[in-house]
Amino acid sequence: MARGSGGPGPFDAGWKDTIDLRPGEQARILIHFDGYPGKYVFHCHNLEHEDMAMMANFVVS
Repeated sequence: MARGSGGPGPFDAGWKDTIDLRPGEQARILIHFDGYPGKYVFHCHNLEHEDMAMMANFVVS
């Protein structure tokens, strides 16, 4: 995981299924889907953010 132009913070250590991003913050993540093809969704846990591109699906083939 990387945040902005830097690396992960100390609180980012270990396996996660969620990450906390502040307004305007960007993160790059690496996800391993070996053996699990199909359609997935990523989303913000605040449903009000759905219209701001914080909810979408992607396909793993």
